[in-house]
Amino acid sequence: MPHEFAHHVPRRRTLAVVGCGAVGAAAAYASFTRRVASEILLVDKDHARAEGEAMDLMHGQALVGRVTVRAVRAEELGPADVVLVAAGANQKRGESRLDLLAKNAVVMREVMDSLDEHAPGAVVIVSTNPVDLMTKLALERSRRPKAKLFGTGTTLDSARFRALLGERFGTSPRSVHAYVLGEHGDSEVPIWSNASVGGVPVAALTTLGPGLDDDARFDIGERTRHAAAHVIERKGFTNLAIGLVLAELADVVLSDQRSVHTVSVDAGGAYGIDGVALGLPCVIGREGVVARLTPALDASEQAALRASAEVLAERWRDAGMG
Repeated sequence: MPHEFAHHVPRRRTLAVVGCGAVGAAAAYASFTRRVASEILLVDKDHARAEGEAMDLMHGQALVGRVTVRAVRAEELGPADVVLVAAGANQKRGESRLDLLAKNAVVMREVMDSLDEHAPGAVVIVSTNPVDLMTKLALERSRRPKAKLFGTGTTLDSARFRALLGERFGTSPRSVHAYVLGEHGDSEVPIWSNASVGGVPVAALTTLGPGLDDDARFDIGERTRHAAAHVIERKGFTNLAIGLVLAELADVVLSDQRSVHTVSVDAGGAYGIDGVALGLPCVIGREGVVARLTPALDASEQAALRASAEVLAERWRDAGMG
């Protein structure tokens, strides 16, 4: 039989989720329904909980397709191509993401030691809050190549920003190009200077919706910044949108999409910032962070981004982390 007609067997893609709480379960569900991987492995200190989540998802396999979900121990994570880390305490009412640092630092050290031992070749995506500080801790703790470890960063914040701009201009958020950089938290920086719809800068967009004035910018910025708090106030936690973010990032890696997302990485001197991890635009592909981008920012945005970095650096120092 000629080679061009030979049967092609697709490569099996394995995704692991560590931590089966609200965020981990949402990430597993989103990944399952989107068929991001051929196999999804669930790990939790409460193994019975991981088993329950796996069983629940497998009951829907006939509606989704052939995606296998299994509860496993950490020692069985060797086949994983991508590991989503969602282990740790969730943010509660009245609590900032940064308040979670002391609780979750212990968890992150344990998880990274285990992943280095049992899944050293996997790309690791951290979502545990405060995600920028947990990413910095993971980068310092792990022995894997730095490109193969990043946090969700401001990917969700950027999605919220795009959704609000889409709402303002009456267009799909998918047609909006706009980013939030810096901390995934109160000091984050919506980037207005290069936000656009269909290639038209939002500042000059007068043919769609009511346009933008200073009050509208302030409102959209505040709604983006405090979106999580509004959700937590009403339902006690956030999990669904970040679950979608994790599934998207896993898909981007597993299918080598090389698309741009504002993930948490070591700043490495970008915009004059060193010593912290925070949300910056990166090209994500099969090997993790393939390239990093530094779009031009105006002076006020650069100053705000440096201030955001200082918030993170100060909390790191105050916690005695370095």
